[in-house]
Amino acid sequence: MRPLPALIFASRWLQLPLYLGLILAQAVYVFHFWVELVHLIEAAFGNTQALDTLVKSVGYLPPTDGQVKLNETLIMLVVLGLIDVVMISNLLIMVIVGGYETFVSRMNLEGHPDQPEWLDHVNASVLKVKLATAIIGISSIHLLKSFISAANIDEKTLLWQTLIHLTFLLSALAIAATDRLLGHGHKPAGEEH
Repeated sequence: MRPLPALIFASRWLQLPLYLGLILAQAVYVFHFWVELVHLIEAAFGNTQALDTLVKSVGYLPPTDGQVKLNETLIMLVVLGLIDVVMISNLLIMVIVGGYETFVSRMNLEGHPDQPEWLDHVNASVLKVKLATAIIGISSIHLLKSFISAANIDEKTLLWQTLIHLTFLLSALAIAATDRLLGHGHKPAGEEH
């Protein structure tokens, strides 16, 4: 390979620090998940300080009588927050593993028992569709949290959150449709389904 093409091809390794940074970001999410889970368990056993921390972290507005209790709504908001962290972590894994495999270097996981099922057919298009779908899931969790605590949120904010979610949904549909159109245009005859 000539020097300039070799340099350009080698420049893909500049993405490695970015993926390592995302791994560190995921570690922060893992820590946050465990802190919230510990607060939830402590609150379930009557720890009022943990309960106050949960109320503040999820933006829950306690009843007007000032009596803060661990009720179904508060538990649901905390659990939805935990699910949100897991979904974002899944998104990070897709970006880290799929991006590295697609744009930097092969991981040679063929035959490994823990190889993600989706990794054997990942490419930039598949990765975009998977990421768009994950973002819709994350947005759905946020929207559900907002609907559950709708009394604490003004109508304008709820409307904007709903419109943003619909925009994510339409964008994902457009990406998937475009991918399908472009994918079918490049398949040899007889491979179309």
